Amino acid sequence: MFMCRTGIAVVGLGLALTSATYGHTQSQRYDIGRTPTAEEIAAYDISVAPDGEGLPPGGGTANQGQSIYAVRCAECHGATGREGPNDILVGGQGTLTSDQPLRTVGSYWPYATTLWDYINRAMPFETPGTLSADDVYSTVAYILFLNGLVEENQRLDLETLPQVRMPNRDGFVLDDRPDVGPTAVHPVVASPVSHPRNEE
Repeated sequence: MFMCRTGIAVVGLGLALTSATYGHTQSQRYDIGRTPTAEEIAAYDISVAPDGEGLPPGGGTANQGQSIYAVRCAECHGATGREGPNDILVGGQGTLTSDQPLRTVGSYWPYATTLWDYINRAMPFETPGTLSADDVYSTVAYILFLNGLVEENQRLDLETLPQVRMPNRDGFVLDDRPDVGPTAVHPVVASPVSHPRNEE
């Protein structure tokens, strides 16, 4: 009986010492790194919402975007956005409810603003983040022009881009799972999940 109680006491003492040591270690400063500046944080704050919140100043037209697309995009997506070898960007309207749906910017993408966001943060594939805001606006305008959604000389900017209505805008449903919380404050600009209903 004595040994059993002694063993428990020793284990308890060991746990107490371990906790004290851990707490002391956690309170030490190691002088590694530093607090980022407001400017550094702002450089990572690049998200653009479906309603256009977060779009930067600047703008561009499809006419201006044609040469940017030819140099920075055509190698992966084809000269007209239809050839590949990577994702097809143009066409596909009327196919989403067929046996062979073609999901492109023109047929599937719900918001022109989130196309801007995606290109800005992820394209070109080998050098993402190297396009200026004007270049991104112009490239988006050109891709939308190839899909027949804007005019060649229509200027897209932080005011006009959110007004572009994509063909499949209403082909998505809200992600209303209770464990993820609301997907948007305003249902009209809710983030989509991949459950297309139709493209009308």
